[in-house]
Amino acid sequence: MDLTLKAVDLFWEEGCNIIVGQSHFIKTIEDIPEILATSVPGIQYGLAFCEASGPCLIRTEGTDSDLIDQAVACAQKVAAGHTFFLILRNCYPINVLDRIKACPEVVHLFAATANELQLVVASTDQGNGIIGAIDGFGPKGVEGDSDKADRKSLLRTIGYKLG
Repeated sequence: MDLTLKAVDLFWEEGCNIIVGQSHFIKTIEDIPEILATSVPGIQYGLAFCEASGPCLIRTEGTDSDLIDQAVACAQKVAAGHTFFLILRNCYPINVLDRIKACPEVVHLFAATANELQLVVASTDQGNGIIGAIDGFGPKGVEGDSDKADRKSLLRTIGYKLG
């Protein structure tokens, strides 16, 4: 059996976030939309789930056809069974991650980000599997006092901390 590794760059609409995960059952394509609808009223998203048996289709749901198309493009590029690609607009992953993690079918989350993203994909004769994620870039230094002030200001500006 041959094993190869490759880095796969994913692309989606600027200003959106992506959540990439692994799930074990087709029910995921209906459960994640229910989670989203009850977590963030008016959420906009595109979801693609890759079956790993039977017809091995990319199943889709969403509220925005462009976001669905972007999620499908990510799924096609990675081509790994039992994976899902969820692209969110006007919502942050922090708003839905705890509920997605609690979804009975979800096995693992690889990334939740707005940063540039590469997935490390392993390929064998059987197919592809995601083994990790490279989210953004490596550190360029340690924050100083002004950086701390900027971080605190950002979190308060976007409403994730009080006062």
